[in-house]
Amino acid sequence: MKCSFCSKEIEKGTGKMFVKTDGKLFYFCSSKCQKSQLTLHRKPRLTAWVKKKK
Repeated sequence: MKCSFCSKEIEKGTGKMFVKTDGKLFYFCSSKCQKSQLTLHRKPRLTAWVKKKK
């Protein structure tokens, strides 16, 4: 499973799953990624520490 924000692989038994009211699922490797996407509304492609998606 990959993080919805930074595309980093999430080890089994770690990470967070967030479910929106419309049923969309988001998986996060850390609270840093969760806060960046949900609270701060950052774009992964504009964030320097995020690995480039291929």
